[in-house]
Amino acid sequence: MTTLPASARPAPATDDAQHRSRRWVVVFWVVVFLSAGLGNAATGLMDAQRDGLPVAAWQLLTWELSSVAVALALLPLVLAACARWPLHADNWRRRLPLYLLGSVAWSVLHVAGMVAVRKAVYALLGEHYDFGDPWVRWGYEYLKDVRTFALLVITTHAAAWFGRRLQGEARLFDLPDEGPPLEPVDRPERFLVRKLGRDFLVAAADIEWLQAAGNYVNLHVRGHDYPLRSTLAGIEARLDPAVFVRVHRSYLVNLGRVVSIEPQDSGDASVHMDDGSVLPCSRRYLPALRGAAAEGRPVAAPKP
Repeated sequence: MTTLPASARPAPATDDAQHRSRRWVVVFWVVVFLSAGLGNAATGLMDAQRDGLPVAAWQLLTWELSSVAVALALLPLVLAACARWPLHADNWRRRLPLYLLGSVAWSVLHVAGMVAVRKAVYALLGEHYDFGDPWVRWGYEYLKDVRTFALLVITTHAAAWFGRRLQGEARLFDLPDEGPPLEPVDRPERFLVRKLGRDFLVAAADIEWLQAAGNYVNLHVRGHDYPLRSTLAGIEARLDPAVFVRVHRSYLVNLGRVVSIEPQDSGDASVHMDDGSVLPCSRRYLPALRGAAAEGRPVAAPKP
């Protein structure tokens, strides 16, 4: 293990907050979809009894819960698409056609999945499920599915927007979206963080590490993550290479915050930071990290 000057406080990985957030998102949609499905089944049964229609409770439950089950199974795809192609005031017109195509794909998968589930349940009970004319029925289902898809997308982006406002969002003026900046390189000394309507200045030297997150880069400062709209390559080209070192395709670290480098049997390594975080270091970047540590480069002052 390569050790740098600092007091080691190893801790579990640093993505716990993100995992908890994703779990709550999943729980929220499970409750919403399940409540809607059971409610629709109950009202459908009452309507059938009132009108004297020969519809059994198990049929209504199968129809509604098959739709719910497949919608929840497709939920990770929608969340991943929203994270990969976020909507902003300057890009929503370009990305709206992409989301419209996504609604069609989501509906096709949703209808195909729920029909398969219904046929399987009916077959187990010795019955036959007839979906009807697939083109006519799919058109009808798409009119419902596109509203559900839009609700998922709008709610996901709204929650992300509100979360960024609550968490705080970093900004660096004239930061390129992709690739290295034009010469000469302007090294930012401070980042502007806007949180709950107030602006704060964060010194670049106070950033402990950076993590790529879709179209954003999270600046980790004193236990908080501030998303900066940029690529990791774009911000890496602006930061001082004597201070910030790439350790993974998704991580940059402040060398002055590194406690130790722990090699793994796979050839990769774990980077222990002085805030207790443990970050991954891939074998591709390990020699450069070790070289930077051995060179004794000038680094940002450790936290008091």
